[in-house]
Amino acid sequence: MYRIMIVEDDEKIRRIISESLRKWRYDVFEVSDFSHVLNDFTSSEPHLVLMDINLPFLDGYHWCAQIRTISKVPIVFLSSRTQNMDMIMAMNMGGDDYVQKPFDLDVLVAKVNAIFRRKYTYDADQNNLELTHRGLCFFLANSTVQYQNEVIELTRNEFILLQLMMRSIGKIIARDELMQALWNNDQFVDDNTLTVNVNRLRKKITQLGLEQFIVTRKGMGYLIE
Repeated sequence: MYRIMIVEDDEKIRRIISESLRKWRYDVFEVSDFSHVLNDFTSSEPHLVLMDINLPFLDGYHWCAQIRTISKVPIVFLSSRTQNMDMIMAMNMGGDDYVQKPFDLDVLVAKVNAIFRRKYTYDADQNNLELTHRGLCFFLANSTVQYQNEVIELTRNEFILLQLMMRSIGKIIARDELMQALWNNDQFVDDNTLTVNVNRLRKKITQLGLEQFIVTRKGMGYLIE
């Protein structure tokens, strides 16, 4: 489970963001002591930071610079500041994105999902660009799968689903986690959309001649055994 650290001194905004992210099965850590943000960062080890600019004691720019001395974790700034210079400053200090307040929660979550997908899902190990199981070869570089002498191409969604499952052989991947991986800024993914994409992927693999490759665990999710 990905952990998100929220550095926001407005308690109401912080609570609303936390509740929304937890619905997506994220582990959320809320900073409450704004004089020791770096200490909280090192102890909580988040995968992403949501950082307000206007903070007590020292501003978000300072803490972003401090985090950048020890980590490349994605940092998204949240701010009511609308000047271009503030956005430029945020990026120059090491920020990965800038979200203006007031913001739509769905848009914020979509941005968070997109960053996780780019940073953690798509970052294929350069020494492992080919995943294999039961004779099926999954080539990450060109998004194709091969079984015996047959080769088929995968869509973007099929690529994401198969990579998640093949990197966790024998482990059930929850439906919420799969939907979270598929969702981006342009396409909302619901339960039915996930089912359709899994069925299409399963059908392609079956057409190659490999039966029962993706197994359904009712009420839980999917796995490759």
